[in-house]
Amino acid sequence: MKGIVFLGQHNLEIQEFEDPTPGPDEVILEIKASGMCGSDLKVYRAVDGPSSLGLGGEDKQVIAGHEPCGTIVELGKNVNKNNFKKNMNVMQHHYKGCGTCVHCSTGWQQLCVDGVKEVYGVTGHGAHAKYMKCPADTLVKLREDISFKSGAAISCGTGTAWGAIDRLCLRSHETLAVFGLGPVGLSAVMIASSMGVNVIALDTNQQRLDRAKSFGAGNILNPMKIDNVVDAIKDLTNGLGAHSSIDASSSSEARSQSIKCLRTWGKACFVGEGGNVDIDVSNDLLRRQITLIGSWTFSKHGQYACSEYVAEKKLKVDELFTHEWKLEQAKEAYELFDKQSDGKGVIYPS
Repeated sequence: MKGIVFLGQHNLEIQEFEDPTPGPDEVILEIKASGMCGSDLKVYRAVDGPSSLGLGGEDKQVIAGHEPCGTIVELGKNVNKNNFKKNMNVMQHHYKGCGTCVHCSTGWQQLCVDGVKEVYGVTGHGAHAKYMKCPADTLVKLREDISFKSGAAISCGTGTAWGAIDRLCLRSHETLAVFGLGPVGLSAVMIASSMGVNVIALDTNQQRLDRAKSFGAGNILNPMKIDNVVDAIKDLTNGLGAHSSIDASSSSEARSQSIKCLRTWGKACFVGEGGNVDIDVSNDLLRRQITLIGSWTFSKHGQYACSEYVAEKKLKVDELFTHEWKLEQAKEAYELFDKQSDGKGVIYPS
């Protein structure tokens, strides 16, 4: 089979691999949709290998793609046939831990006490190929009324937004400011607005702002076109500030604004990876009783909960995607995605 391999420094190759066979506790998926995620760009652009990203593992060429969604085509001999069957549609939680520690046993394999063993699509073969091998206990059943494309989004970007919103414990009358409107930020807008939350969406890209409006944002702001972002948010909230905020931008300035725009007792959640932020601890946090939360993706149970919510609310997750690609178009797909000027892409390996 053919698989996409990131070589770093904005290069990739489509290489030949043997079709995988399952171990006793593993399954083989035929990948129906493999989402393109902003995190992919870190490996695509990396000067060094995956180990430079702090995810462990050896620097080796692996098949990319960590938003897998597909159909089970083969099961290992020890896989519980009551839970998993051939032709079952599934998503995959793209981390492997020890499987038994306090975190793995609650679905948080990426927080494994012994360290994450594999990040599929980064340190282990992922979903940018026709077939993918993975442990059966990393699978999450996909409902019939959710498309493979939506399942791929829930497997990372949309699931990550769900994880952050879950941590914030939002109420329907509250206001949420979302900084950065890539797939995670737009997913946060979609989910929060469906809960009756008033969403203020911020980005420097007008196309993304327009999409946020269509996904339910009550107000959109372009930081490049206003004098003071914090004041603008307070003007929209009777001078008090937002109840909560999510930073999905990784921008130091946006992170600072996401804290300062909050009212007293507000909560800020950082989702965007990397970088730094300067905080005046006393004035920005302590003396306003602000809660600062770090949220890294989601648990396997959170992935299931997100998919259930998407189905029950009939959220249009498919509309996050603006581009669809065949495996053979990988070079063109990632050259466009690298510009980060458009929406989300999906690759159909099969």
